[in-house]
Amino acid sequence: MTQTVSGSPKFLTMEEYLTYDDGTDKRYELVDGELVEMPVESQFNASIAKFLLFELAKHFPITLLALKDTEIEVSGRRAKCRLPDLIVHSEESRAALVEARRATLTRDMPSPALVVEVVSPGTENRDRDYRHKRTEYAAREITEYWIIDPEMQQITLCLWVNGQYEDTVYTGDNPIKSTVIPGFDLSAAQVLAFGQS
Repeated sequence: MTQTVSGSPKFLTMEEYLTYDDGTDKRYELVDGELVEMPVESQFNASIAKFLLFELAKHFPITLLALKDTEIEVSGRRAKCRLPDLIVHSEESRAALVEARRATLTRDMPSPALVVEVVSPGTENRDRDYRHKRTEYAAREITEYWIIDPEMQQITLCLWVNGQYEDTVYTGDNPIKSTVIPGFDLSAAQVLAFGQS
């Protein structure tokens, strides 16, 4: 969805996006200045995200976890803001939001420790999660970015090392090894199974 003024597209700045309200409960990402309406997640993807939230709550205080309710400003040609499925805040990123009017981590705020995206079906979604968001989250120096892919039955853990992500792909019963969650011992198969429950 692009805002239009007198028939021509109007690209939003980050400041305009942060105050935007169309009077509905629709959720958007800002992609190169354009509002992109976020569709309702499939039950399958929502179940995976909720399961992972409860698993992460065994390792972190609930105040450091965010399920579809915290945005991250990232770099782009124009203003860009993403709405991840799940976030594990760093102490610093959580503290930065305490006084904020809106749960948006702008570029002048610290980054979270971990961001999780559950890939929705379709080539466009796959490109967005594997290519675009991967580059954007790396530029924000987010320590780990997990790409949970139900269609491929795999979880890609992108670990930020010296300015870029190094990927490890987990499938089947191989336990996921996280630097952010040292005690995490679930496998890709265990996480992905909850979408089918």
